Amino acid sequence: MVATSLVSLLICCGLAWWQWDRFTSANGTFQNLGYVLQWPLFGLFPAFMFWRIRQLKHKAEAQAEEPVREQPEVPAPRPRPDVKPADEDEELAAYNSYLRELNARDQQAAE
Repeated sequence: MVATSLVSLLICCGLAWWQWDRFTSANGTFQNLGYVLQWPLFGLFPAFMFWRIRQLKHKAEAQAEEPVREQPEVPAPRPRPDVKPADEDEELAAYNSYLRELNARDQQAAE
């Protein structure tokens, strides 16, 4: 990996030198000057990726070594008493009862 990074940097620096020669020649343009600035960055990219992969690998190893913390158990919700308000109509009471049944089924399915 290190050898690949060094070879990449050397090749890209050579290409930057070539573009500098083109820029300073009679028919050179500012595009050549842009390439002079870009080629070294292209050459440094494999070294950066090598460094970044190593950092991520060390971070993953450090996380794997940490003990797994158990999640605290959440107590079950207390059942609410079924108190029917005096002003509630029958349709609303039936709908609320249906919702309570669905909630109870979901709680049973989750367990």
